[in-house]
Amino acid sequence: MIKAGIIGGAGYTGGELIRLLINHPSVELCFVHSSSNAGNYLYKVHADLMGETSLQFTNTIDQTIDVLFLCVGHGDAKKLLSENEIADSIKIIDLSQDFRLTNNAQIGKRIFVYGLPELNIDAIKGANNIANPGCFATAIQLGLFPLASIGVLGDVYTTGITGSTGAGQSLSSTSHFSWRANNIQAYKTLAHQHIFEITQSINQLQKDDPLSVSGEGRGVRFVPWRGDFTRGIYVSSIIDCGLPLEEIKNVYKTFYQNAAFTYLSDAMIDLKQVVNTNKCLIHIEKQGDKLVVHTAIDNLLKGASGQAVQNMNLLFGLSENDGLKLKANYF
Repeated sequence: MIKAGIIGGAGYTGGELIRLLINHPSVELCFVHSSSNAGNYLYKVHADLMGETSLQFTNTIDQTIDVLFLCVGHGDAKKLLSENEIADSIKIIDLSQDFRLTNNAQIGKRIFVYGLPELNIDAIKGANNIANPGCFATAIQLGLFPLASIGVLGDVYTTGITGSTGAGQSLSSTSHFSWRANNIQAYKTLAHQHIFEITQSINQLQKDDPLSVSGEGRGVRFVPWRGDFTRGIYVSSIIDCGLPLEEIKNVYKTFYQNAAFTYLSDAMIDLKQVVNTNKCLIHIEKQGDKLVVHTAIDNLLKGASGQAVQNMNLLFGLSENDGLKLKANYF
């Protein structure tokens, strides 16, 4: 059994990770760290865990585990690893954005590999530390990778909408029910932090014709929206592309032929197909030379905790879908 620990288990991503790990056939969840909840039973914070586990939150870090998940805020992962000595034998999967960019991917002797299996599966299998991708970044990238692989990406215009869980568990003026219900709003227009990791990954595939991250020249123009639902991400990307639609579909099918969770759908997709799963569904359509790529994921699973478990499976030589055979809440 793989012995696992979680730091930051009181939030949404931590809660989802607990649910996945306690039901994983090859994992023993040894501890869940939360300074503010130390001594409380997990089900006191995550009420749906009543009857599922008798674990209590702790404020100590067990150094005998095999893998440590960091479900902490952005900036806090780097601080935690700077202030705490974690045994070299422990693999780390970080769900924050602290180590996703190549120029920030190392702390001490630890080097982090960008953990998007559809892009870096071989590197992940040989890694000791994983930087789990962002939720919007995952949805957008999976829609664009096949085009980048044949070098046809220029300007990309992307709009994506996310549920309220994407904002985290702490309340803010835009996460209260009375504001969120029956309401939609754009935010961080053309300035979302995930643009950097998206462009980095695209340029990994499209090395001879890279996109710009500066906002000048060709690049990814992204407008995110806050949605009036709890979970899920739906993205639509518009690209100029002169290739015939059937040829493009074949490029997507070939690129994802061995992917464990990413599928091209001939029919239009919707959020209910992916919520509560680790799937990414893609649908493409074309009018003239304008190609539209739609993608849908669950922001807390394929966009966070599910992908973290997928990465753990790869690190330890398990099947990618172990512990991730989940049912969509379709009705």
